[in-house]
Order: sequence, then structure tokens, then C-alpha cells
Amino acid sequence: MIYHITFREDWEKAKANGEYVTESLHKEGFIHCSESAQVAGVLDRYYAGKKGLVKLTIDPAKLSSRLIHEWSPSTLDTFPHIYGPINLDAVVEVEQLN
Repeated sequence: MIYHITFREDWEKAKANGEYVTESLHKEGFIHCSESAQVAGVLDRYYAGKKGLVKLTIDPAKLSSRLIHEWSPSTLDTFPHIYGPINLDAVVEVEQLN
């Protein structure tokens, strides 16, 4: 499984639209995701003090978009990136974080 942190309202929009997309998909060409051990660091770096967050658990086998694990020089780690929208049936769990 891989994970994506987002705001509850963005997940609700995705459910209404039939797929999940992010600003990074439009700007960088992919959606940032994490392995389980990377989630805490992502929360600390990018979401400190933010409210209304959810963690999407994504089954890579169900993705209709391409998944590539790529090196991040800023964190010196490899992260999963999804090159396209996330189809809703690939999201197998949504966990309220705060």
C-alpha cells in the first residue's frame, strides 16, 4: 500500500468528480505519495498545524495511472509518484487524521 495526505474537502470533491487530482499533478505531472514509514515525515514537513486532514490508503494494483518510485534529493529518499489521476476504487481506506 501507498499513502497520500490531503484535506478532507479535497477528498470530498474527488468523490463528487469521480477521480482524485492535485495541484501537483497539473504543475509537476504527478501526485506525491508516501510509503508507510514516510507518512510522519510528510506530515511534519508539509502539514504541521493544518486541520481537516485525511490519509488515503491506495492499493497500487488497482491504480489506472502509472506509479513510479523516484528519488527525492531534498529528502534523500525514494517516494511513490502517481502520473495521472487516482481512480477512486484504488483508495481502499480513508483515515481521518485530525
